[in-house]
Formats: sequence, structure tokens, C-alpha cells
Amino acid sequence: MRIGEYLPHATIAVESKPIAAATKPQIPWADAAELSEDLRFEMGILAGLGVGKPALEKAAQSATVNRTSIERELLANGLVQECAYYGAIARALRLPCVDSIADGAVADGSKLDSQLLKPTMLRLTHSRRAPLTAIAPEARRIDEIRKSIIRYPDLRHSLAVAAPSTIRAAVWRAGAARRVRDTVTALFETRPRFSARVVFYGNQGFYAGITVSVIAAGLMVSDAGQLLLHVFLSTLYLTALWLRAIAVIQRRHKRLLPALHSDVPLPVYTVMVALYQEAGLAEQLVAALKRIDWPASLLDIKLVCEADDQETILALREHCLGPQFEIVEVPPMQPRTKPKALTYALAGARGAYLVVYDAEDRPHPQQLREAHARFASAAADVACLQAPLVIANSRESWISALFSLEYSALFRGLLPMLATHRMPLPLGGTSNHFRTDILRAVGAWDPFNVTEDADLGMRLYRLGYRSEVILRQTLEDAPTSIGIWTRQRTRWFKGWLQTWLVLMRDPGGLRREMGGKAFAVFHLLIGGMLISSLAHPLMVVFLVRSSIAMFATPGSQPLIGEMVLLTVDFVNIIGSYATFIILGHASMTKHEQKQIGWRWMAVPLYWMMVSLAAWRAVFELRSNPFFWHKTPHTPSSRIGK
Repeated sequence: MRIGEYLPHATIAVESKPIAAATKPQIPWADAAELSEDLRFEMGILAGLGVGKPALEKAAQSATVNRTSIERELLANGLVQECAYYGAIARALRLPCVDSIADGAVADGSKLDSQLLKPTMLRLTHSRRAPLTAIAPEARRIDEIRKSIIRYPDLRHSLAVAAPSTIRAAVWRAGAARRVRDTVTALFETRPRFSARVVFYGNQGFYAGITVSVIAAGLMVSDAGQLLLHVFLSTLYLTALWLRAIAVIQRRHKRLLPALHSDVPLPVYTVMVALYQEAGLAEQLVAALKRIDWPASLLDIKLVCEADDQETILALREHCLGPQFEIVEVPPMQPRTKPKALTYALAGARGAYLVVYDAEDRPHPQQLREAHARFASAAADVACLQAPLVIANSRESWISALFSLEYSALFRGLLPMLATHRMPLPLGGTSNHFRTDILRAVGAWDPFNVTEDADLGMRLYRLGYRSEVILRQTLEDAPTSIGIWTRQRTRWFKGWLQTWLVLMRDPGGLRREMGGKAFAVFHLLIGGMLISSLAHPLMVVFLVRSSIAMFATPGSQPLIGEMVLLTVDFVNIIGSYATFIILGHASMTKHEQKQIGWRWMAVPLYWMMVSLAAWRAVFELRSNPFFWHKTPHTPSSRIGK
């Protein structure tokens, strides 16, 4: 990947010097006596297994810096191969070594998934042989195990050594059917009020039908009905516009957080990427993830693929993934959505923190360090940090240019303003950093919501948690064709509709959970966006109609009411375009602004496209609510130039 994507002359969100690594500087190797007693003990055992001195010395330095074990550093950094290493342990213990575990040899159970987090022991059965226990012993326990075998010789016939990856692979397969079933049903069965599985809950369908019927009748029957609708929509539109105007006024440049103190240890960090039909992006994705500035021994990267998408799985395996990577295969089951895949893989997430990326993402190498620094200094109720998404291909088409403006306004304008005021954040679908324990506690992602990000951001707030923002960005490419853009935006609007319906099942309860101010902000964010998008063509019609009515009769004196409505309509339309452009443009770097050029003038057309996608989403919510419109991606044209 081209380093230039993160230098000042490239499309970046923050132009400043990097955060210093939160670790002690590595000093030249001097003497094993400088190591802790535990590391010296471990080094002696590993030397006895045949690990060479250069590898031991290098791993010992890393273990001292990262506060891990020498064994962990040897394996994570490729200084020894896992299969050879555990083969050596098996020979030292005079036990058989299991290279693979057959399907059916592992019985599923409620506690089986604990071996995904720390694979140490797995019971294996066979129809014609006695049961066997596969163990993945740490180097420090080899002497202890050897003494146990000497004391109880029969253990030699019931134990075998297996690598942790072998145990994990067997556990993923053995529990697949139960795990995917639980993934799909858990939120709905345990917390149905948070699940979008039922589209219209209770009387929502009835009220929706009544509302549509009344509006249609008002439009067709009387001028008074049209006037009331005009006033109602204009007021809603103006209120939604007010929120973005506040973001323009209150926009501020923020400084980066300082580095962590060197005495603060780094935790394991899980990185999740959900992929489907992304074989062409495998090389770019793996390169981007390998550039993450985090110790390999403390990285847990899950590449989450559909089990029947073998093309993507094979493409990933071709790119020397390394020990920190793991491909998780999700069994085919409806709904086929990204949140279902992420929730399925969450069972194996080993990190104290977890971040989600998309296949086309190129996260800033130090984004994890900034997130860790912010979590370390933040209050305990900060459950999520949203990194800004920056469009890297804004020059390719007018659609990607306006998409870039839109993302700039959202991630570097609106969301920081909301976070400053401790309001709920509709998260973006990527670059969300979570405290893993809280993510699990709130039910993780809803597999039936096709904008799982916004839904989860609101649910976190309802349950007493907050989201904030960080500054290290993630680069991605926007759609450049109308067809792809429309399908993607239709899915987004459908998910926002789902989110609004889920939260509005009990408006009174929602207000008590969120508080009055946050409740109003939720309606401005989600409801206001939906209403303004759906009503935008009608607002244009109202503006034209009011203008014609006022000036159709020369010399006539316009009524005050007509003047007020015309003024409001004009402010709504021009103001919505202006805040979109100003907030997005002001939040960009000069380099980005030059790439946009004069294409911001296509905003009226862009907003009509937004409205079309919103109306498509309304109809699709009824006919195909859980269908995931796949957005095709290609490798970035910026990379390698």
C-alpha cells in the first residue's frame, strides 16, 4: 500500500504528527539476566525444545516491551512455525501430535466456545477408540505436565498435543450449527424490543396505514389538506435543517490526544472485517491490516466470510496471512447480512477492544493506538469510538465527489458536535471501536437490521452508554455509478427506517431512557433525515407552486401567510443545500477541497437521487426488509501510484 495516502499531500482528515508508540524503546540485547525471572525460566525451556538463540533473544525483547511471553512472540512474529513448535512439545512430552481434528470428533456444548478465546484443551471422541484429550500447553507448563505423566502413566494413552489453531478450527466447525442459530435468534428471543425481526411491531402497521391514508386523502380532496401538509412538512424540514446549521456554527478543529504513558500495557485488540464476494480486494485488505501499528502478538484479526464464498476465502489464503489472522466461515442461513456475520464471529473475539472495518478500508496505521489512548482516559460509560471515514476517490466522478462532501459533513462535522454535547451517535458501518465486554452485554449487532451501525449506536445510548469520536481516519472509495450508489443508499434508508420503527415501539419508554434532549436529537437525526429525504421533491413542488401563486396575478397583494410559506420553503431548499456544502467543505483539508472543485453545484441533483433511494427503501421495507444490497468494490486506483 502506498504510504503517501497518509502524508500531508494526500487525502487525509488530520494533518499532524503521529502519536508516539505507547511502548518502551527497544534496547540492544545485553544479557539474559536483564529479563524477569519468568522470562528467564521460559527461555530455558524453549532452548531445551531446540529454539535458536537469535530467535529467543529477539522474542525476549518483544516480550519485555509488550509484556507478553517469549512463546507468544515467537509464534506471532513467525520466528517459529506453529506446527513445528507444537510438534517439538509433543516429542518432549512423548505424546502424539494431532495435526487435524476430524469432523464429528468434537461434541458441541454450551461451554465449547470458551476454547475459541483460549484454546488449551479439547475432548476428542472416536467410535472405535478411547476418547482423547488434545492439549495446547504453554511452554511454562511443560515440566509440570511431564511430571504428571510420570506420576500417572495412563495419561500417556489419553493425551495428545495440538496447536491452538487446530483446536480453534475444530471448535468453529463443531459449534457452527448451534452458533449461527443463536446468532440469528438471540437478540429477538432475549430482547425482542431491540430486534428488527418484526418490521411493524404491535399497532405500528395500523398507524402507518392510517397516516398514509389521511395524507393521500388530504392531498386529493381539499386545498386545506394540502395547506396543512405543506405547513407540517415545512416545519419538520426546517427543524432538521436547524441541527446541521448548529454543526456548521459550532464546528471546531480538535487536537490529537497525547500518547499513553509507557507504563500502560497494551491489551489484545480484535479487528473484524466482514467480506462477501471480495476476492479482488484480498491483497489490498491484507496489506492495509498488516500496516496497523500494534504488536502482532496482541492482534486478533478475524476475516469473516460466508462459508459458501470459497473464492474470497481462497484469495485470502493466498496472501501469507500470518498467525494474527484467522478466517471465520459463517454457515449459510438467512438473513445473509453483515451484522449476522459479525455477531457470529464475536464468539471468538479475544480482544479487550474490537474494531470493525470493511473490505475496501485502509485505516490509518495508528488508529488503534489513538482509540486505546482515548479509551484509557475516557469514562467507563464510553463504549464506542467512531473514527472518521474519508473518501479517497472523490476525483473519479461527480457522485464520489458529493459522497465525499457528505461524509466530511457527517464524520468531521455533525458527529463531533453530537459527541461534544453527549448526544447519541448514529455510528458509521465501519471504523467503530468498542469495549468488547460492553458490546457483548448489549446484545451486539442485530442480524435483521441492514444499517446495524446506526441501530447499535442508539441502543448503546438507551442502555446508558456513550459514543465519542477520534481523529485518525479510515480511507475508503465511494461508488462512482448511479446504479451502485442507489442500491447502497436504498439499503441505508431501509435500515434507518428499521431503526426508527424499533426505537418508536414505546415512545414514552424511549424518552425516559434517553432523556428529552437526546430523544429530540434522535428524531432530528433519524426521523428528520427520513422525512426530509422523502419530502424533498414535494418541497421543491411547494416552492415552485407558492412562487407561481404569488406572482401569477400582476399587481395583486400577496397574503402574509403565502409570503411566510414561500420564505420558509426557500430557506428549506436553499438552506439544506447550503449546510450540506458548507459543513462538508469546511471540514475538509485544502487538498480535498481542490479535488471536489465545482462539482458541489450538482447537489440539487444529488438530493433528488437521495429522495429516490428513500422512496425505494419504503417500498422495499414491505416487500424485502432484510435483503442486503451488496456494494461491489474494486481495488483502489490510488494504491501503487
